[in-house]
Amino acid sequence: MRQTFRRYMLVLTLLLMAVAGGWAQTFTLKGLVTDDEGNALELATVSCAEQGKVVLTNLKGEYQITLQTADSVVVKFSMVGFKARTRTLYKPQGTQTLRILLRSSQELGEVVVTEKKRQTDQVEQLDLTALKGTPSASGNAVEELIQQQAGVSTHNELSSQYNVRGGSFDENSVYINNVEVYRPLLIRSGQQEGLSVINPDMVESVAFSSGGFPAKYGDKMSSALDITYRRPKKFEATATASLLGASGYVGLSSKKFSMSHGLRYKTNRYLLGSLETTGEYRPNQLDYQTYITYEPNRRWTLALLGNISENHYNFKPKDRETSFGTMQDAKSFRVYFDGQEKDIFRTLFGTASLTRHIGDSTHVKLLWSAFHTKEQERYDIQGQYWLNEAQSAEQLGVGTYAEHARNYLTANVQSVKLMLNRRLRHHDIEAALTYKWEHVKEQSREYEMRDSSGYSVPHTGNRLDLIYTLASKLDLKSNRLEGYVQDTYKWNSGGRADSVEGHRTFYSLTYGLRFSNWSYNRETTLSPRLSLAVVPAFNPDLTFRLATGLYYQAPFFKELRDTTTVGGITVAKLNSNIKSQRSLQVFAAVDYRFKMLGGRPFKFTAEAYFKSMSNLVPYNVQNVKITYYGENLCSGYAAGVDLKLFGEFVPGTDSWLTLSLMRTQQKMDGQWLPTPTDQRYALNLHFTDYFPGTERWKMTLRLAYADGLPFGAPHRGIDAQNFRAPAYKRADIGMSYLAFKSENGRRSPLNIKSVWLGLDCLNLFGISNVNSYYWVTDVTNRQWAVPNYLTGRQINGKITVDF
Repeated sequence: MRQTFRRYMLVLTLLLMAVAGGWAQTFTLKGLVTDDEGNALELATVSCAEQGKVVLTNLKGEYQITLQTADSVVVKFSMVGFKARTRTLYKPQGTQTLRILLRSSQELGEVVVTEKKRQTDQVEQLDLTALKGTPSASGNAVEELIQQQAGVSTHNELSSQYNVRGGSFDENSVYINNVEVYRPLLIRSGQQEGLSVINPDMVESVAFSSGGFPAKYGDKMSSALDITYRRPKKFEATATASLLGASGYVGLSSKKFSMSHGLRYKTNRYLLGSLETTGEYRPNQLDYQTYITYEPNRRWTLALLGNISENHYNFKPKDRETSFGTMQDAKSFRVYFDGQEKDIFRTLFGTASLTRHIGDSTHVKLLWSAFHTKEQERYDIQGQYWLNEAQSAEQLGVGTYAEHARNYLTANVQSVKLMLNRRLRHHDIEAALTYKWEHVKEQSREYEMRDSSGYSVPHTGNRLDLIYTLASKLDLKSNRLEGYVQDTYKWNSGGRADSVEGHRTFYSLTYGLRFSNWSYNRETTLSPRLSLAVVPAFNPDLTFRLATGLYYQAPFFKELRDTTTVGGITVAKLNSNIKSQRSLQVFAAVDYRFKMLGGRPFKFTAEAYFKSMSNLVPYNVQNVKITYYGENLCSGYAAGVDLKLFGEFVPGTDSWLTLSLMRTQQKMDGQWLPTPTDQRYALNLHFTDYFPGTERWKMTLRLAYADGLPFGAPHRGIDAQNFRAPAYKRADIGMSYLAFKSENGRRSPLNIKSVWLGLDCLNLFGISNVNSYYWVTDVTNRQWAVPNYLTGRQINGKITVDF
């Protein structure tokens, strides 16, 4: 009996040992992940899908993961921008060491990227695949991509400008290859705008921040857009033609030398033909850019960037008829025009940089840049109008108005910038010092006359006054000294490398200080900035972000123009006592990565912000023209929440949905008033899909629904902004067909890589969006706001050939 019991116990012990050895035996896999040049890849993903384990490489590219032993264990190594690799281990035991090399996806043709780069600061890297095949009214693909981001809005499809979280157009900084670029200063309407300075065919990366950006970006209060142009690795070319213009790009490269050239032509005559004001529209713009780099050895790099742009806007209006009001109170406004407008905007921009590479971790760069613009705005337009009741034809007002302008502006800005980059084990240090020379000359003469039913408005009874007149002759010469130093410190802490969660808590702290001194107002500003990102050990799919900083809006020429009216004549002068606008900003955000719809990747982002602003320079907005008061008169605030859902709603495509809620006000003379950019809500959708059963047919849908902005009668103060425009609603849809694609290894005629045919329907539902208002005064001195509608429904065809 005792021997039988011993036999059973022995068998049971052997069974338990077998179970423990078969089910609970583990092994440790560790190693290093590098790129094809031997550089360590931080935050690369190491995963075993069968066992539900995932870890991230540390700052030195090292990883360690504990897995269960099996006959075969499949481990995947991946990172955005690199080709994912898998390794199969057969009956692994003990400690295994594996070094993995990930190759760049740029050298592999078409690669399916299964995850997006994790955002560990307030600057987001945008996916450029959305630039192709997207319906576009303005032809400025990068800016239209920005306009669809959370917290960003636009109310004019003809314009490349945008508002960010309650800021004006002038509060957005734009950089190309580390150099800040400028826009024309006399632009007053979207019709006048041509192509922006950014050529989408030449862009390699787009980084955008809607707030909380680091010290490297200049003295603007709302946003930073950082563009990097591509250095071609081999021959590449693209040609595009449509009813709205054409573009061509070619890139060449050798071992030490590369160059790219881009030529763009735009004419939106066809699009402007859908406006209510008929006439002869003859707008056109030509833009040429080149980017050249030379590397004689690994220690030196020379880069040149040049841009020549000329924009002509010629317009002879003929007539206009607008119906507005409600069903019960409809009005009809009819105008017959005489006169014309001729505008020229000529821009030159160039940069030269010399970089000294001191080892692999230190770079010193010397940058020179120059910007020149010569702008002319000339128009003499007279209109005879009738305002009637639409149903009864009762005449409410009849009159004549005349508008005259002779505006000339020349601006030159040169800068020299010295930059230093140093990468250490846990730190990425960057510093720069910039000196700028600025010279702006303006000579303007404007007036507007209104004659309503035989009475000049305003009617004084004893003399003839114009409703508006301006005389300006200004000359600004100034110097500006700017500098910054910032550091990004990354480290891991907490948890164990072999913990159940699979990785340690990751931290990324970016802190810096920016200073600026302007000779014109003798003002010096200091701007400290701080942001922190945390990837917790308990859930690697979460990222928490916090940011704060003191931001300044350094004044430039437009903010300085202070106007005074004496004897019915408005005179502009420069205010040398103006100070920088100031904003104390706080941000809190969370990113959550997850999978749904059959395991496809998604990311949800929620961000809240608050801005406390002081020394504000109030302004009015008419169309896209901003007119400043020229004095620091207000304080204010902006607060809101931005939500964004990004992911593959359709396999292999990126789509996103954004919702923004905001409130922004300013206090003037003890009274709280909404700012001209007080957009209380905005909803945007970018959706991409393929036709069932084929990837040759592609559809892109863009929807925008945004709250209307405050407005009031022209030539009055912001306290007269008592009305709010209707909501901006727009839908654009584009269809693309891959007509030709060369097969791998086969040479096609003319070395054509692909041919895409596109058909866009702009303003799909034909919604009449209001851009601005024309104010008509009748004999009772009652003013009527007649809406100026934007473009109607239009069809645009295009063809794109890649070589």
